[in-house]
Amino acid sequence: MAATRLPGTPRLLRALNDRAALELLLTRGPLTRAQLGEMTGLSKVTASQLVERLEERGLVRRVGEQAGGRGPNAQLYAVTPGSAYVIGVEVLPDRVIAACADITGEIVGRSEQSTRDSDDPVRAVHNAVLQAATAAGTGLDSVRRVVLGTPGLVDPQTSEVSFAFDLPGWHRGLLADLRKDLSVPVVFGNDVNLVAVAEQHAGAAKGVDDFALVWVDRGVGLASVIGGRLHQGATGAAGEIGYLPVAGVEVPHNAHERGVQGAFQRLVSSDAPKEIGRQHGFRGAESADVVRAAVAAGKAGEPVLDELARRLALGVGATCIVLDPPLVVLAGAISQAGGTALAERVEAEVASITLVAPKVVVSEVAVEPVLNGALLAALEAVRDEVFGSTTA
Repeated sequence: MAATRLPGTPRLLRALNDRAALELLLTRGPLTRAQLGEMTGLSKVTASQLVERLEERGLVRRVGEQAGGRGPNAQLYAVTPGSAYVIGVEVLPDRVIAACADITGEIVGRSEQSTRDSDDPVRAVHNAVLQAATAAGTGLDSVRRVVLGTPGLVDPQTSEVSFAFDLPGWHRGLLADLRKDLSVPVVFGNDVNLVAVAEQHAGAAKGVDDFALVWVDRGVGLASVIGGRLHQGATGAAGEIGYLPVAGVEVPHNAHERGVQGAFQRLVSSDAPKEIGRQHGFRGAESADVVRAAVAAGKAGEPVLDELARRLALGVGATCIVLDPPLVVLAGAISQAGGTALAERVEAEVASITLVAPKVVVSEVAVEPVLNGALLAALEAVRDEVFGSTTA
């Protein structure tokens, strides 16, 4: 019986080859046609046809020559940076920060918009996004996706914000308003989940398929990566460990009301480290300042770190006894201030109160991790769209 020919197979193979070549140019480029052929296993003829096809689509461009032996120099090719743009946005209580990146991931425009004098989130985001695109030398018509990192619950099915702890202007229906206003695909992402994306890409969790990231700052949250993928839960509430009931702290029964802090959140984040510090003679304007001072004080500051680690271990331990990850990353301003001294204490405490002993480390993405995560999430989606349709 003759084999049945699958329709569209040559087109599918071309698309796969094109995607592989574009990924190589992003990570290893610039490259010659011959180098692309060697790295993809394609013949010289097929590699040349591939490059011509991508060049015609405006996805790659010539960026120079590579001197060789005999004969003319070989042309070097790279991904065309301006073939698509994305914008990542970090939403804070007092301002909105936007950054525009080209498809190679290079940040080419940036903007900050204060929200102190306005209660209109659409206008604040619009101005920040538009200014970031303008600073990049492009317009919104070239932006393929906007990803906004926001605290609170983000529905994984609809990307809608259903609850934001300290952003009273953020509500259901906002996503549709932003999409209509910007005429660009807009997606919300939970801020701590986006930090985990950044950590997995270029931080302490790079190359790790299973890990938990605990964020300790003005709020506390958890991101869980299982099998290389974020676990968000049915409603996006997976990781809201600020509401974890813990012994010795009153558990609120009106958690859905705005401004109500959960038991674990009151125990470790916001002003909790300042209260611990005062008991041992350490003061500071922010909790992170107190923790930093305790680390710098050496032996005198150890009681502060010991108590903070004991409290943190209650949430980290509860998480780890359920998920059993090999790695826990501590992120956020308070975690960064505590550094290795705090991480080691949390690791030892978790091992002593549970049946698991994960490695606990400090985040390696210390600068604007939420914004970086938003850009990475946007780039992943847009590269799939642009690189996946090269044969259309």
